[in-house]
Parts: sequence; structure tokens; C-alpha cells
Amino acid sequence: PTMIRFGDHVLVLDADETSVADAAQICNALDPLLVADALWHASPADIAALEQELAKMSRAAQEENGTEFIRANWRLHARIATISPNAMLRSIYLGLLDLIESHMISAQPVPGVALPRYLHKRYVLHRALVDAISARDRQAALDLIAKHNTTSPPDLQTASGA
Repeated sequence: PTMIRFGDHVLVLDADETSVADAAQICNALDPLLVADALWHASPADIAALEQELAKMSRAAQEENGTEFIRANWRLHARIATISPNAMLRSIYLGLLDLIESHMISAQPVPGVALPRYLHKRYVLHRALVDAISARDRQAALDLIAKHNTTSPPDLQTASGA
């Protein structure tokens, strides 16, 4: 398997890291568009669905399960994407997330990184993002997604290759 650094995790992949890194970079570029759409179009049912995804992230963080946390994170982002009325944007983004997730075997913390602290920090950021979407606070939501994307991929780096 191939391993790449993904934020403060190392993802163990069953495929070439280049396609996963490229997909993550494109997802990060599309995130602000999807968040902007969510600000305008999220219904109370959408916010409730986002809350359910956050609860899964919280459980994974409490269990210190990095693999499940990352999967829950991707499900939250996928749910944000489904709010967008832009069918092409939605389709591209969800396809990229599927590509990334389909090649992940597991996620392991980077040596020397305190996993509980990292998971909590990422959960809090996503919690604030959903709160901003719910409050329709455009500036906060866009600031948070910018912070999200500067403290996570696209800074994917090969940890070791096979």
C-alpha cells in the first residue's frame, strides 16, 4: 500500500497517492462554493442532517478512532455538498470524495501528534462551520472553511511509497 500525509494523519491507500492528492486539492478549492450554497439553501432538515453527521464525528473523536473520524468528516462534507442546487458542482465534489474514500484503507496519526487533541480541534472547527451555516453567517462560514483548508489538505505529502 501507499501512504500519504493528510493533515495530521497518514492515510494508507490501495492506489497511487497522486490521484488522491489531486482529488483532495480540488475538493478544497470547491469547498467555499459549496459552503456559500449551503448558507443560502440549507433547510431546517439539512441542518438537522449536518448535526447528525457532527454527532458521528464527535463519537469517533471520543473513541480516538482516526479512520472513522475522517470518514465521518467526509460524510459531513458530502452532506454539505448535497445542499447545493448546482447539480454539476455537487456531482464533481461527491465523485471526488468517493474517489478519495474508496482508496483509503485506514488512517493513522502522524508520529508525535497527539491524536485526541487533533481530533478535538478538527471537530470544533466543523462544529463552528455548521453553526455558521445554520446562522447564515456568511463571513464566519467562509473564514472557517478557509481555516479548514489551510490546516488540512492540500498539503498532502508522500509519507512512504510502495
